Amino acid sequence: MKRACSILLFSLLACSLAFAKSRDAVLLEAEAFGEHGGWVVDQQFMDQMGSPYLLAHGLGKPVANAKTSVKLPKKGQWYVFARTWNWCAPWGVREGPGVFRIAVDGQPLENVLGTGKQWGWEYAGSFKADRKEATLELCDLTGFEGRCDAVVLSRNPDPALPADIKQLQAFRKKMLGLPDKPRSAGNFDLVVVGAGTAGLSVAIKGAREGLKVALINDRPVPGGNNSTELRILASGKMNVAPYDSLGNVIRDIQNVYDKEAKVINMLESDQNISYFPSMHVFSVRMDGNRIVSAVAKHIETSEELEFCSPLFADCSGDGNLGYLAGAEYRVGREMRADTRETLAPDRPDNMVLGASTPWGTTLRQEDVPFPVCDWAIQFNEESCEKVTSGSNWWESGFWHDQVAEAEYIRDYLFRAIYGNWSFLKNQSADKADYSKLELTRLSFIAGKRESRRLIGDVFFTQQDIERDYVKYDDAIVYGSYSIDQHFPTPKNTFFFPREEFISTMKHYFNDLGTPRRYLRKDQVPPPYMIPYRCLYSVNVDNMFMAGRNVSVSHIALSSTRVQNVTGMMGEVVAVAAALCKKYNCSPREVYTLHLQELLDAFKG
Repeated sequence: MKRACSILLFSLLACSLAFAKSRDAVLLEAEAFGEHGGWVVDQQFMDQMGSPYLLAHGLGKPVANAKTSVKLPKKGQWYVFARTWNWCAPWGVREGPGVFRIAVDGQPLENVLGTGKQWGWEYAGSFKADRKEATLELCDLTGFEGRCDAVVLSRNPDPALPADIKQLQAFRKKMLGLPDKPRSAGNFDLVVVGAGTAGLSVAIKGAREGLKVALINDRPVPGGNNSTELRILASGKMNVAPYDSLGNVIRDIQNVYDKEAKVINMLESDQNISYFPSMHVFSVRMDGNRIVSAVAKHIETSEELEFCSPLFADCSGDGNLGYLAGAEYRVGREMRADTRETLAPDRPDNMVLGASTPWGTTLRQEDVPFPVCDWAIQFNEESCEKVTSGSNWWESGFWHDQVAEAEYIRDYLFRAIYGNWSFLKNQSADKADYSKLELTRLSFIAGKRESRRLIGDVFFTQQDIERDYVKYDDAIVYGSYSIDQHFPTPKNTFFFPREEFISTMKHYFNDLGTPRRYLRKDQVPPPYMIPYRCLYSVNVDNMFMAGRNVSVSHIALSSTRVQNVTGMMGEVVAVAAALCKKYNCSPREVYTLHLQELLDAFKG
């Protein structure tokens, strides 16, 4: 049976590639359209569904058309197909909210798209070309998150279009005329994957230490959760004795959303930094337990680049580089018997800190309507949230895989936010209070807190935060934030069990600015130090980690994940990488042979 399936897949792939080589088809990647109009490029789920796509993120108002020109190899009849889907299908919604049409030379084709039960090719309609060029447009109909991955124009009304992700990759390369092998981006002393606060700190500090650094970021703007796309405030104390200079870099760039131009200028003007925005790392080449190179794809042009280096740093948040390299990792909550943590559950489970999509409204002079959203989560007076904005507490995915199910989690938050706002505007007994408010802000980028945690030589736990449980000779990164666990609120669990989207924070050692004289003894935050050995992989010999994916337990992560702390992790990684180059040694040998030099680098 397995052999028969393989033969069938090979046959389908052969048909697809033969179709791709013909002059009877044209592939247009939506994200590569000449004009995006009001559509936005969404690359968050390309490992799961095969590609970035254009998203009609209009907050309930149809967005401006995306447009591109296409050269046709022949005149005559052409049939148009789009790769898309009904994003509400996982919840049994038959009529998808994110529908659109395709127009050719200003004429809409006959079929509405965005109706399938899963990502796949839908037939848009046909047109007759009397010249060898055309203008194609994506025409959003609702403003409610319609999405288009790619468009195929075919002379055949029933072409062999691939569905499997591997088939799709080969199909795209053939259709777009891309080379089979990636182009070399060059050789570097250190390759950093991810440009959140951790990755930025690694790159900037590494460059100052004389390293030739490549910084790869899968979004067009730097900052991660601290960027203009999410604007999550940085927390955590820095420049604390005895390592007074640890934090200098992150202090200079913290709250990137207020300093975006400055940070980009720092990256682009530093001769030791090669900055690669909008590039997503999707594969690695290994030599035993060492990464030889990483390959990244541009999220709009599909160009692939290969980055070679003796050292790599995974600052991706999701631990993507480590996962591709076979690094050991953990997901979910460890049980108390394994970690001896008093806050750990009796049994291990897959619960994680959730992801958030902040939203907000603006008060207008006149009434502002909002559509009734039958496809969204349905609310009543008891289950709704009577609020006019939402931040980190609009959080979901507690019981889902934050990597494999990332699109589901983000889309569920869409359904919650749109559904709640629709109820307040149209059905609530207090709807008059919301009549002049307009929904004006909703992030389509999900701000994640937890997914994979890569394992290092030390696994940091609750006891290490609670001071003096274990003395580490390589303790260096200062932590001051409380153990901040997130759970669904009881009300939200009552109405939406296992599919919650409102969280409550349970702080242990409250460090939110309350004067210490007003805190109980058990709320005073003890300072703690994260050891260097949490910042490199236990089994990938040349890979560092910095950020929320370092070697900590679920409980410890709830404190170590804040951005000033992850930035200091990045600075330590940068100096360690410089020592690796200086002594031609591994990250582990920095600890065994050169630890004092690493520690001394941040004193004074």
